Amino acid sequence: MMKPVELNLETFYPMESLQLIKVNEDEDTIVIHLKSITSACGCPQCQVTSTHYHGTHRRTVQDLPKLGKNVQLKITTHEYECLNSACSVSTFSENFVHFLDARSRMTERCQSFICALALETSAEGCAKICHQMGLSISGDSVIRLLLSKFNEQDKAFFGDTIGIDDFAFKKRCTYGTILVDEATHLPIELLAGRDGSTLKDWLKQNPHIKTVTRDRASAYAKVLSEELPDVMQIADRFHLHQNLLTAVKKALNHSVPASIKILHDQPDASLESDLKKND
Repeated sequence: MMKPVELNLETFYPMESLQLIKVNEDEDTIVIHLKSITSACGCPQCQVTSTHYHGTHRRTVQDLPKLGKNVQLKITTHEYECLNSACSVSTFSENFVHFLDARSRMTERCQSFICALALETSAEGCAKICHQMGLSISGDSVIRLLLSKFNEQDKAFFGDTIGIDDFAFKKRCTYGTILVDEATHLPIELLAGRDGSTLKDWLKQNPHIKTVTRDRASAYAKVLSEELPDVMQIADRFHLHQNLLTAVKKALNHSVPASIKILHDQPDASLESDLKKND
């Protein structure tokens, strides 16, 4: 007879920083109580290590679901005093590197799973799948998480030829601007809005741009002409085809009348008599 194997939850958490206190379980939720056992933490602003406790507080965060049940972590964490008198931060909450950020409501592995699922499906599709699995998140929260992870990435080097286009965070409600490196076809930056105001600030910080492919939006063309008057602006292939079709349509409208009348000839009298005889 096989002996029952107990699941050791301590292997799933950084036990050098957290101590497992107890586990509560009901029909839909597993609540794991943890307590911080750290004695020092670096200030997120000045990076000076502090050993002075200021207090404790309770955090509730989500972890990956287990057997279809929502998993919540109730963590008692420390708040430290910054020892650097020149620092603008007086107190700060501790974070657990590669496991939980100081302000996050989800563990790092939970965020990574949601981002990977959203990239393969969609924000709303990801939220629905997560709900079925036991993860509580909305489509809007998925978008905010993706944007946050994108902004945390190191700024990659890009050349002097870029592409600009608008996209919808939420159709007919919120729009943004995406910048793409034409050499690698990889995104460079996501900007808020599509009226050109955020693009103007970005161009001021990147004056080395020499060539831009864009759509027919006048806002982008105006900003490019104002900030980088020597830049070469190129219509992308999709909008180049649209321009061609528009020009062809205008030419046909000028040459061909809107309506064409076809006159029917009167039937020949002899043909009508032959038809009557045959009847």
